Amino acid sequence: MITVVGGIKGGSGKTTLATNLCVIRSEQSKKILLVDADEQKSASDWASQRHALGIETNWVTIQLAGKAIHTELRKMIGDYDDVIIDVGGRDTTSQRSALAIADICILPFKPKSFDMWTLGKVKTMVTEIKAVNHDLKVYAVINQADSRGSDNKDSLDMIKEIEDFICLECCLGNRKSFANAAAEGLGVVELKKSDPKAVEEMRTLYSQIYHT
Repeated sequence: MITVVGGIKGGSGKTTLATNLCVIRSEQSKKILLVDADEQKSASDWASQRHALGIETNWVTIQLAGKAIHTELRKMIGDYDDVIIDVGGRDTTSQRSALAIADICILPFKPKSFDMWTLGKVKTMVTEIKAVNHDLKVYAVINQADSRGSDNKDSLDMIKEIEDFICLECCLGNRKSFANAAAEGLGVVELKKSDPKAVEEMRTLYSQIYHT
């Protein structure tokens, strides 16, 4: 299965989702390939931090870009149970190349105007991709949610109007533990000082996407 964490707005939390889902997915004894297709290389930096700290890692992280994502993954997909691709926050050749062969696309949105204003452009990109990749499932999720909830509901209502998107009711809060985990090269479920709410949110997201 190929999962792309995408979108066209930077700072929406794509790498946070990609790395945390990779950690949880690997718990299922899956052979995972994490592909960093973002120019900022945040997922690669996270993987390097794990290596530097000697953290056990039972998946492979590589960098790919542009059309090579499509061509190279075609050669490699048989060697892995799952591929998770973290793409940059723009409508790029890399993102379209990844989506063209993906089974699942996850789109994180902050419940703020700048993020929500991208919905139309993201829908256009997804529609064009689905003309080629008919079976692509597109999930949208609120990340860095408003603690009071009002902005979350308004954003969810906007997302639900997009026909091609599966709007997930679970939201990921704006929690320090996500950033703390990333800084240590960890997923939030691996933190020694656990944040139960953050863990529950990430595991709920995982179960809704992978139907476990």
